[in-house]
Amino acid sequence: MSFEYTYRHRVTFSETDMAGIVHFSNFFRYLEMAEHAFFRSLGHSVHPRDEKVRSGWPRVKAHCEFLRPVRFEDEIDIRILVSEKTSKSLSYLGSVSVVDDSPVLCAIGGITTVRIRFNPEDGRMRATDIPSEIDNKISVAPPELCEGLLNHLKRR
Repeated sequence: MSFEYTYRHRVTFSETDMAGIVHFSNFFRYLEMAEHAFFRSLGHSVHPRDEKVRSGWPRVKAHCEFLRPVRFEDEIDIRILVSEKTSKSLSYLGSVSVVDDSPVLCAIGGITTVRIRFNPEDGRMRATDIPSEIDNKISVAPPELCEGLLNHLKRR
């Protein structure tokens, strides 16, 4: 069972502002990129194309604390930990670090996402249980891993 994933990314120019610093909104995209790669590593997708009834994983909560700027062409590691899991939702705690001789922690955040299915008659979304073939592959990270990340925020 998996509870952690790290995704490496090089910052592109389009992700930055006029000063060459990553725009804050991209940190949420980074967490989402890591989540999608995590699902692929488990042999699944957050948006499967072969389902008869469409499903998805909309975000219902997002937060981020910025510690240091990330700049154009920085190579970053986006690490996510499954911090909570219910029958219908997954919460991730994530970090963004610039890869260097000694990684530099730049942001800590999180997202909560809910498994939904679309009603074929009216298109409305309804929360539904996480399919067992996904649920059986994902576990919650040990509390000390999540607490370790959160302790960085307390020291600020």
